[in-house]
Amino acid sequence: MHQSTRYLLGIDIGTSATKTVLFDHAGKPVSGASAEYPLYQPKHGWAEQEPTDWWNAVCEPVKNVITGIAASEIDGIGLSGQMHGLVLLDGEERLLRRSIIWCDQRTGAQAQKLNDLIGEKQLIEITANPALTGFTAAKILWVKENEPEIWGKVAKIMLPKDYIRYMLTGEFATEVSDAGGMQLLDVPKRRWSEKMLKALEIDEKKLPKVFESIEISGKVCKKAANLTGLAFGTPVAGGGGDQAAGAI
Repeated sequence: MHQSTRYLLGIDIGTSATKTVLFDHAGKPVSGASAEYPLYQPKHGWAEQEPTDWWNAVCEPVKNVITGIAASEIDGIGLSGQMHGLVLLDGEERLLRRSIIWCDQRTGAQAQKLNDLIGEKQLIEITANPALTGFTAAKILWVKENEPEIWGKVAKIMLPKDYIRYMLTGEFATEVSDAGGMQLLDVPKRRWSEKMLKALEIDEKKLPKVFESIEISGKVCKKAANLTGLAFGTPVAGGGGDQAAGAI
């Protein structure tokens, strides 16, 4: 009996483009495609992107990459991508604003506020990082302070690759490496930090469930299967932030 080849799919949501690659189980690339999208800089030092651009850059390339194989031959999908970006959704699952991405530098005052609220030493003990402008926590503070009408509607806070996970699976989830770069995770305990959330007045319900990188975080939903050509029910792993994945 002929045994079909089995595959794995990797999707990386980069800053300039999303890259999709199909691998065999030996780790050999079989096919790949990418799609680019714009970066918006409405003010000096600001950097934003449209999460819908990322999703559009997944759908068509995935279709192209899996042409010629049966979608059911894909055993799993791994996600990676740019870290620290802030994606905000309301209770109706609508995007509330463009994503403020990793290289945005508007949050100097908010990074200092983190030091004042938590203390530099304790910040490193809890989150394994000093307060920097790039991290997500300072971006959340910036939106709270500068766009209160948007903050009042926020139901879900997520990272770039986790927005793609949400669109692929309907699951509101992240994983430890990317969550560790938000400056909200208690890194030694691998869960959201009560102290950080209390200090910043963030309801934990607005944050995704945290998985390990190798765990199955969800499965491709019917809507995403129709848009991408992927098989309904294909497992999607936790994955990793691009820097963590690059380190491996």
